[in-house]
Amino acid sequence: MSYHVCTNCGIQYPLASIPPAHCLICEDERHYVGKNGQAWTTREELLGNYKNQFKLEENGLYSIWTEPRFAIGQRAFLLQTSFGNILWDCISYLDQDTIDFINKKGGLCAIAISHPHFFTTMVDWSDAFGHVPIYLHKNLDTWVARPDQCLQFWEGSTKDLFNGKLKLINTGGHFDGSQVLYWPEGASGKGVLLSGDDPQICADSKQVTFMHSFLNYIPLNEKKIRRILEHLRSVNYDRLYDAFTIYGTDGVIREGAQQIVQRSGERYCKALSNDMD
Repeated sequence: MSYHVCTNCGIQYPLASIPPAHCLICEDERHYVGKNGQAWTTREELLGNYKNQFKLEENGLYSIWTEPRFAIGQRAFLLQTSFGNILWDCISYLDQDTIDFINKKGGLCAIAISHPHFFTTMVDWSDAFGHVPIYLHKNLDTWVARPDQCLQFWEGSTKDLFNGKLKLINTGGHFDGSQVLYWPEGASGKGVLLSGDDPQICADSKQVTFMHSFLNYIPLNEKKIRRILEHLRSVNYDRLYDAFTIYGTDGVIREGAQQIVQRSGERYCKALSNDMD
């Protein structure tokens, strides 16, 4: 019996003697099934073949990713606060070195995940740090492949965490239940936004984009983009960290992020309306 992990997207499924016949994430139009069909592994089979890397992005914030790349190359973040630490988003690979690193930084009090492409082995991460709660928006409940009591679904537009030190914001967009994590104080006293996939930083880091499917180039409609922009106007932030380091970028806008997001959204909506020069 094993908890099988999809090698294409990194999502883990319930305990079973054989792998699932299908992956609900890969068969969705936002993702894809590999040309050789669905393939599976387990966390035990992955151990020793990969290594997680850690980078201090700013005081209190570490990025975590796996080398060599596994699944879609997801990136997670360890955020430290005076009320405890939270893991933002999740990667599939978890080993003792990673557990030791996080415990040396104070362990985890909670996990929050932007959208289903980062669900990965989230239940294993919760178990490894004392069954900490995983906060997901209620509109994502049908995308959970491995249900567990640690999953805490919330409803509405925002949810405060750690006595207001952090805030989850349901922006919708990529998924109806997509959420971002807002860190009001940041390391420099200026707000920080951890966005997952929406908004995503472009090759030109003075621009961001919004997509229904990044892999299959399916754009969002104007209504959904306007909703994202409206919710992100409700907070003040200067820096933005997204889910990936692609196009040769480091996946961060270090200043002026809020203005860049709003300007990029308006440009995107103008293009959709066929009103571009």
